[in-house]
Formats: sequence, structure tokens, C-alpha cells
Amino acid sequence: MNPNNQPSKEKKVYKVLTIKEWEEASEMGQIVTELDQQDGFVHLSSATQLNMTLSLYFSDEEKVVLVEINESDIAEGLSYERAEKRGGEFAHFYGELSTDKISQSWHLDRSAFSLPEEVMLEAEQN
Repeated sequence: MNPNNQPSKEKKVYKVLTIKEWEEASEMGQIVTELDQQDGFVHLSSATQLNMTLSLYFSDEEKVVLVEINESDIAEGLSYERAEKRGGEFAHFYGELSTDKISQSWHLDRSAFSLPEEVMLEAEQN
């Protein structure tokens, strides 16, 4: 417990998937994308990195699925590494990422991909 008598806030990471990637993940029970396989790890974003991730990598998609994962659930394979292309530290997960690690998911429509309110609040609080 923290001094305000509120439970400590769980840190979260996010993964954006195309509809096809989401359907495949749902069928297989694993989150596997072509880019992740190519790079050897699962690319994840913090709440503050999501807008740029959506803009850079999903601008051609009309709909995507945003999944939220509690860091503590994947701590063993999670690493923060500098991304030269974008600068800054990004979460990378090494290993198989099971869909049962997803704590929440949202289907986002292109209206500039409006992020869910709770995700935007997470971004503001960090």
C-alpha cells in the first residue's frame, strides 16, 4: 500500500494488432506478427508511445486491436531497449506471448485511432 491507502498501480504495456493478426492470435493462443518474428522479439509500447506507433505503423489500417498486458505478467521475458529509429526506450518481450497474458483489449476504428480513455489517463499519469 502507498501512503494514500491505495493499491500500487500496475504498470502496463500495449500491443497493436491488425484485425488479421488479432484473428490469428485468437486462434493460436499466441501473439505472433511478421515483424516480431523478423526481429526476434515482440514489439510493445507504453501508453505514451501509442499515438506514434499507430501513426507510423498502422496508418493504412481502418481498424486495429489494442491489447493491454500487465508488465508483472511478462516480467521474465521483458526488456527495455533503445530504439534507434524512434529514440527512447521500448518494451521488447523475448519468448512466446500467450493471449492469456492480455488483461484488456479494444477494437479501434480509424477516426485518428482514438485511444480509450483509461489508456490516455495512463499516459498522463506517467
